Amino acid sequence: MRSFNHAADKADGRAVRLAARSGALDGSTAGLAPGFVQGNLAVLPRDWADEFLRFCQVNPKPCPVLGVSEPGSPHVPALAADLDIRTDLPRYRVWRDGDLTEEPGDLLALWRDDLVSFVIGCSFSFEEALREAEVPMRHIELGCNVPMYRTNVATQRAGRFHGPLVVSMRPLRPADAIRAIQITSRLPAVHGAPVHIGIPEEIGISDIARPDYGDPLPVRPGELPVFWACGVTPQAAIAAARPPFAVTHAPGSMLVTDLKNAALAAF
Repeated sequence: MRSFNHAADKADGRAVRLAARSGALDGSTAGLAPGFVQGNLAVLPRDWADEFLRFCQVNPKPCPVLGVSEPGSPHVPALAADLDIRTDLPRYRVWRDGDLTEEPGDLLALWRDDLVSFVIGCSFSFEEALREAEVPMRHIELGCNVPMYRTNVATQRAGRFHGPLVVSMRPLRPADAIRAIQITSRLPAVHGAPVHIGIPEEIGISDIARPDYGDPLPVRPGELPVFWACGVTPQAAIAAARPPFAVTHAPGSMLVTDLKNAALAAF
């Protein structure tokens, strides 16, 4: 439930982090803090971190790394001076031996001195540029989470990490889809251009009305489902690799940084 709604559209990254830290924000960060980079989270023990970094390097579309912490540190100074990984996301997922075991609101009781945090680019960041170009984002208009799907497209394996590509979907009219390709191509640090357009069955999605994560969105007559690589992909890889302990963000509940989206444009 999101109770952080007072002037949310004008909040900066720090205001959203403080709302999550206090418990006032417990839900999706889509549309919050326009202009500020949002990130997915993966936290792993130090002896698994190098393999996970290699997994991200060989799968840059779903796993563009924005920042990495020192072992045991809950801070990533390059993303925000006062950021605390343990408290500053609305909701987390805890994985034990590859199984999802709980979804806490903070990690204070679970934190360890061997944990390494990875912050990975998120499509919520490129949505600002799409909205500025008047490309409609229906999940924001409806106040729900973007739908996400596990596909039949395999990621490239790195050590113990492997699994399916996860994608997020936004329904767009053809002209808007073309504009979205042009805009997001400039932002490879937050997934870049779409990986698939139309015909969801071609990437293993049998029922677009039943996403694996997030909320279903209607695809109306005259619209195409447009799919981007998604930062939930590491969760599928963690489930397949089965580390003894790991933490990720809950889908849609992102870390909002102090970086500006405009600074991520490649051209």
